Amino acid sequence: MFNYKGLEIKRFCHDSFLVTNGKVNLYFDPFKLHDGEPKADYIFVSHEHFDHFSMDDIRKIIKDSTVLFMNKTTHKEMGASLDNKAVIIAPGDSIDFKDLHIEGVPAYNINKFREPGKVYHPKEDKKLGFIVTFNGVKIYHTGDADHIPEMDNLASKNIDLLFIPVSGTYVMTPAEAIGAAEKIKAAVSVPMHYGTIVGDKKQAEDFKEGCIKRGLNSVII
Repeated sequence: MFNYKGLEIKRFCHDSFLVTNGKVNLYFDPFKLHDGEPKADYIFVSHEHFDHFSMDDIRKIIKDSTVLFMNKTTHKEMGASLDNKAVIIAPGDSIDFKDLHIEGVPAYNINKFREPGKVYHPKEDKKLGFIVTFNGVKIYHTGDADHIPEMDNLASKNIDLLFIPVSGTYVMTPAEAIGAAEKIKAAVSVPMHYGTIVGDKKQAEDFKEGCIKRGLNSVII
């Protein structure tokens, strides 16, 4: 658990986080949640892969008023069961929703290939990162991405919390994530996408150490 400006941030595993002010609960890519976690007011799903879009985990935390934010492909995968709870967002969208401001950010690969010429997360799939302003705090969850050019223009956004992958293979390596963090210049950079399926804590530690050497604040949750 990590506290930042009145928010508590809990990382479960992989890219899965709970951010709460004690009254409103935001989940990002809920996956392998413990039983008994607080019910969600908002759920952000970066894309349709099973380790980011898990209906079993969503069912653990959903309530009547829960709202889910996702792209069209994830919405199609979800089917009609929760259709009335879904808000579809595309990269580049910017919306105000009750007590949140939400921006959709592209999330894709540049140099992580499934096979020659075919990346794991193509740009044309319109997978998502999210910049969410909540309780006066700006949170950027990158989703599954490399260090993409769109990140290089985000310093002006004054991001407070950056959740960024570090495992390599499908996403940024620690070195690539450090380069992205240098461009984004968040108040606090938090490594993710390790310890489950791919990656280990050493990569998170390498990322944190590299950030600190460059004058950036980083914590491992």
